[in-house]
Amino acid sequence: MQNITHKEVKELLDYNPETGILTWKNNRRKVSAGMPAGTINLPQGYLKTIINYKQEYNHRLIWLLNYGYLPEHDIDHINRNRQDNRIKNLRAVSHACNMRNRGNPKNNTSGVKGVYFSKSNNKWVARIAHDRRVYCLGNYKLKDNAICARLAGEQCLDWMGCNATSPAYKYVKKHIQSPPDKE
Repeated sequence: MQNITHKEVKELLDYNPETGILTWKNNRRKVSAGMPAGTINLPQGYLKTIINYKQEYNHRLIWLLNYGYLPEHDIDHINRNRQDNRIKNLRAVSHACNMRNRGNPKNNTSGVKGVYFSKSNNKWVARIAHDRRVYCLGNYKLKDNAICARLAGEQCLDWMGCNATSPAYKYVKKHIQSPPDKE
């Protein structure tokens, strides 16, 4: 999106930060002023809008509209909902960080990315990728232990996004009780 400028976006679109919706300011071909801008781009699921005969991602237009520039790398949807374009749900991140905030693969059975059951050794395996290398965090009889190892790996690598958006963090918070305080 090198050609579009902050000024052009400001002239064409309005933005509601509460809903995350872009609307057209003026009547255009096939659209009226006030209509939402953009359609869902399949299979990715992002909203895209055509401006100057070029498709633009709505979240990038919103960033440009709000901050006056585009970040050097990626814009991440914090809650992983690709259509939630509220500015509080968008953040500028490196490509690596954006990839870390991806959801679980469809074939994931543990509920946590990087944790799977190995039939060959009848144990849960925890892994993590960093700097294009995959590290094995161990094999565990209990799924909970493998998930805790995954969370510890994320925290040791100081992953941005290893907070409430991490599936490992969410699992540990929901399923594993902390020990009672000693008196």
